[in-house]
Amino acid sequence: MRLSSCPCKTCNMPGEAQPVTVEIGLNAVIVAVVNRSPRILAVSETDGDARDSLPFGPFDPARHRTFEASLRARVEKRTALKLGYIEQLYTFGDRGRQRLPGEEGKHMVSVGYLALTRTDAENNERLAEAGAHWRDWYGYLPWEDWRLGRPTILDQAILPALARWESGDEKSPSAAQRRSRVRLAFGLDDFPWDEERVLERYELLYEAGLVREAVIDGHCRDPESPAAGLAMRHDHRRIAATAVARLRGKLKYRPVVFELMPPAFTLTDLQATVEAISGRHLHKQNFRRLVEGAELVEPTGETLASTGGRPAALFRFRRQILDERPAPGLKLGGR
Repeated sequence: MRLSSCPCKTCNMPGEAQPVTVEIGLNAVIVAVVNRSPRILAVSETDGDARDSLPFGPFDPARHRTFEASLRARVEKRTALKLGYIEQLYTFGDRGRQRLPGEEGKHMVSVGYLALTRTDAENNERLAEAGAHWRDWYGYLPWEDWRLGRPTILDQAILPALARWESGDEKSPSAAQRRSRVRLAFGLDDFPWDEERVLERYELLYEAGLVREAVIDGHCRDPESPAAGLAMRHDHRRIAATAVARLRGKLKYRPVVFELMPPAFTLTDLQATVEAISGRHLHKQNFRRLVEGAELVEPTGETLASTGGRPAALFRFRRQILDERPAPGLKLGGR
């Protein structure tokens, strides 16, 4: 869908800026959990640029009444993937967010969506044919994965580089503000690490020139430290960070995690999925008490034979909770 500024002679006097064509596109951060790893569906293009992009395309109001209907149809047509839970994230329209050759006078505005789905072998084969693949989202955001403890990239690369950036000009009024933002976003000094501040952390790294996108966009010429994480096209990593933050927050007051689970599952698999999304390691007994106290699941009466141990009980999502409680979720508490 394209929108142009007013074409009337009054608004386009000689010497005035020329009209800008605005295109409305749809971006989807499609999430699944594969082998206990949080994955984002990424698309590879054929133009020689090795960076991944999110599935995206223009909104066609002639064929679809709503953005969501258009997004679902586009994804299913290209990948045969049926999306489950879906919600609108944000509208991304910053100037220069999608630089392409020969696009002077054109501005892309994207409506971002978070979508949750499950995978199977048939869908994955079709995805591969379409040039799409599942990527571990911690490849793009490696500093967010605390499941095995504090990520080494923080102390070895990111925090030293941020310290140099924040103190680049000690006399500048912005130096103190930079320090405060870094402390809050990365949980330094007396501040705890907040797993929901994903977007704030990425934007700080962009401002400091520590992600490759900042160099490509011309925000910084030559970063002093190696780029952190895999780069994506345009501002797609920023959109992905927005989705991760939204989903982590959503876990605490909505039962969205079950959109990523099969109909029947073990509590061990449920815990692994929650850990994958939140980026946190959870104590097994505390997690089970949390799930039982929230009354989110119920036993199916069946078991799953496991190798080397006794059969594990299978559970399912207890859908009645949606009618019983306004905000059923897993309140994980502080780190």
